[in-house]
Amino acid sequence: MRHPDAPHTRPEGISAHALDNDTLVHELEQLHRTRHETFLYGSEEALKRHTLRTGQLEAEYLHRFPGRVVAAGRTRAGARAREAAARAESLPG
Repeated sequence: MRHPDAPHTRPEGISAHALDNDTLVHELEQLHRTRHETFLYGSEEALKRHTLRTGQLEAEYLHRFPGRVVAAGRTRAGARAREAAARAESLPG
């Protein structure tokens, strides 16, 4: 008898909340790595599944790590500061 969470019997994969932290992070890394190729070359169904699975795993990650470190440069204020610095550097000196 096959395990109910085996990938070949559950095409949607193991539920996100059942994954341990290391596996969750690994799965997210794999999905983020393959997103562009799936978007460009995957079938409509593949893109829908990819989007759904990514959403499930990202939601689980945010649930487990609500206090995760957010880099200042990855905020709107940080982006504006980078843009302002780039403009300042491009001005004649």
